[in-house]
Amino acid sequence: MPKIITIHSFRRGTGKSNLAANLAVLLAREDHRIAVVDTNFQSPGLQTLFGLKPVDPVYTFNNYLFQECAVEQAAFDATPDLPHAIGGRLFVVPASSELAEIARVLRTGYDSERLINGLTELASRLRLDALLIDTPAGLNEETLNLFAASDVLAILLRLDQQDYHGTGLLVRVAQKLNVPHITMIINDVSLSYNLSAVEKEVEMVYDCRVAGILPYAEEMQMLGSDDIFVLRFPDHPLTQVLQHIGAELVGPGNGT
Repeated sequence: MPKIITIHSFRRGTGKSNLAANLAVLLAREDHRIAVVDTNFQSPGLQTLFGLKPVDPVYTFNNYLFQECAVEQAAFDATPDLPHAIGGRLFVVPASSELAEIARVLRTGYDSERLINGLTELASRLRLDALLIDTPAGLNEETLNLFAASDVLAILLRLDQQDYHGTGLLVRVAQKLNVPHITMIINDVSLSYNLSAVEKEVEMVYDCRVAGILPYAEEMQMLGSDDIFVLRFPDHPLTQVLQHIGAELVGPGNGT
């Protein structure tokens, strides 16, 4: 059965889109069939990260939501644009970055049940091993539905008091929704920290496993979401941590 992995955070700007995109690439290189879906319709990010031009995706996830195409038609096959070493397949389902489409979502909303049904249909029709979902931050009806549909909820946070409080709220909500596996990923951690101590503290506070701690990387900041980090820096220590996280998320039982 394909695994639905939702990547979420309480606050904006924590690096969800970068994380989802990089994990998707790494998992595809491990011979998995992967799709990464942008459900952040008000502030889409995957098109930029994958270098998609408006002419590349003939359809976007927005078109599916408004019944203008089948869900698999919104999946852009990014495999040919990635290094030949990739043994799996990678599909990108972008949200539209066109101003008119963003305004349409804001003005009319969309059918959240159709969104969830579309994800399961996509996983089936593309014969996926895993489906990664990049979400809008915070809590709303759509994110609650995504939580409920997920096999794994990966919550991304930074070592910040606002993140600490908000993440606690996310964990409690996810537990009430009976999400099978909830895991934490800590981003932009200075190497001056004792990483083992940070991991133990976070696991104790939230009673959730930490899948990985992403060290601060100047190269990531300089890249500025202009490319996929793991392709530009395949031997970087951050890439190695991301590989470990990917294995944790798709592995049987997710390390729990």
